[in-house]
Amino acid sequence: MSEEVFSQRTTTCGALTKADNGKIVVLNGWVHRDRNHGALHFINLRDRYGITQVVVDDDASPALQAVASELHLEYCIAVTGIVRQRPDSMVNPEMSTGEIEVKAQSIEILSRCAPLPFQIDDGKETREDLRLKYRYLDLRSQGMQQRLKLRHDFILACRKYLSSRDFYEIETPTMIKSTPEGARDFLVPSRIYAGKFYALPQSPQLFKQILMVGGMDKYFQIARCYRDEDARGDRQLEFTQLDVEMSFVKRDDVLSLMEGLFNSVFREVMNYELPARFRRLTYNDALNTYGCDKPDLRFDVPLCDVNELAQKSSFATFKDIVANGGYVKALCAPKTEGVDFSRKYITELEDAAKVYGAQGLAWIKVGENKSLSGGVSKFFAGLEAELLAKVDAKEGDLILFVAHQNWKKCCASLSAVRTKLGRDLKLIRKAFEFCWIIDFPLFEYNEEGGHWEAAHHMFSMPQAEYLDTLESDPGSVKGDLYDLVLNGYEVASGSIRIHDVELQKRIFRICNFDDKTAEERFGFLLNAFRYGPPPHGGIAPGVDRMVMIMSEQTSIHEVIAFPKNTAAVSPMDDSPSEVDQQQLDDLHLIINYPKPKA
Repeated sequence: MSEEVFSQRTTTCGALTKADNGKIVVLNGWVHRDRNHGALHFINLRDRYGITQVVVDDDASPALQAVASELHLEYCIAVTGIVRQRPDSMVNPEMSTGEIEVKAQSIEILSRCAPLPFQIDDGKETREDLRLKYRYLDLRSQGMQQRLKLRHDFILACRKYLSSRDFYEIETPTMIKSTPEGARDFLVPSRIYAGKFYALPQSPQLFKQILMVGGMDKYFQIARCYRDEDARGDRQLEFTQLDVEMSFVKRDDVLSLMEGLFNSVFREVMNYELPARFRRLTYNDALNTYGCDKPDLRFDVPLCDVNELAQKSSFATFKDIVANGGYVKALCAPKTEGVDFSRKYITELEDAAKVYGAQGLAWIKVGENKSLSGGVSKFFAGLEAELLAKVDAKEGDLILFVAHQNWKKCCASLSAVRTKLGRDLKLIRKAFEFCWIIDFPLFEYNEEGGHWEAAHHMFSMPQAEYLDTLESDPGSVKGDLYDLVLNGYEVASGSIRIHDVELQKRIFRICNFDDKTAEERFGFLLNAFRYGPPPHGGIAPGVDRMVMIMSEQTSIHEVIAFPKNTAAVSPMDDSPSEVDQQQLDDLHLIINYPKPKA
């Protein structure tokens, strides 16, 4: 059977200008708007490149009038017509093609569209479940098309930059041995080997290290990764990262490469100039100053240690916490026009702090002549000037305090307050603010399991000064680790890797993997390390999260063509789904369904 014949486009719907006046063109696209004025029709025709207004004049043939009257939104059509320049009074400056229109000579209906579940680009908010169920319609929207173009441009710019610096793009397997890396694995049962499984990679970590053993020197990959963990706005089960590894490098080499990469990418893709070097904060300084290890630096509301002032005050709660080795921290919420620091709003701030473990949120208002009022102000009588200087508070500001025995909880609680203030008081500047977080703890203690775990992963190098005290004092060990943070999101994580078999085994033992278990799980890596591995290190920026931030979105669903929802379901193709019994039999599987809850 021969292919269906249709009038194939000679140009796109975003290309025509007044320089094309008088040309006969063919456009293919979808009916974006349709205004029927009897014998006169105005059709906005849309494709990926833009919108062109097509006009069916009142002197058109009856056949053309009939076809135009049949059109509905999202019909896919071909239009043959002549380009004509609009009068100056009718130019539409909001359209790239607003200087012209196309007078239709013929219209072919290539396919019809069923009644729409929602209007595409109608300016109204559409429920996400509908958008994901009918993702093929949502993808036609201008916003989705612009964001997927941005994603393409971002990845292309990364590839160009790294390729120009002698990196090889190398693919690693997507069906690998199950190795613990922090989250649960997605497992793939083997049909050939009953009872055995592949795992989908949580990252290409081990393989990129083995590539360094193989002498590849500089590697990158746009890598698909899979982690069976709870989804949220900036995380889902499957995601994409720019995976990078290099041989014979130290930390500053990796950081410098990323600074050059993102300077180049933002200049090319966003026409935005970043600083040549990004700010660096140690892990402890980040928590102490901003309350978290992924600070948003677009607004300047720092946290302050006020233990000494708390001891001088007459507030028994503060004094007791400090006396027992606890912490009191404060921040200053600046006076903001239109914002009333009412008791109701302070309660909202307190609720934000309690999510992270705070028992409460103490406060003081700053009045005229450096006077203090409300909240716990009476307990700081005689300390007014010292307190105002410490937190840099001025008339109309609000001072907020959190006290806790646990330093991390104290920091995290006040960080949540800082974040809410940044949004509510509109303190956040429109900018891209990168920073490096360095000197992370190498280990963290699992209270539930009663053992140490790797803070990032078990293949990260300890800083040299801690090599002799790894086993005796794991809690104090700092790793050669680094995170890249952008606008309050962690967008990349990396480290200098271990390349010594015995050191790697020591780390495994501290993390509760004895030598036998380590050989079973990671024997192929340990074997590779017996054959002259080079010192190496790397990093992996998250593509989804980076593009989300660049496009000023708050969910990675907005920059992924076919995402899962927050329940880990794809409403469009209804996955995950059941499979038939024959498939289960082929894989030697029996489903053990959970018992219904009583």
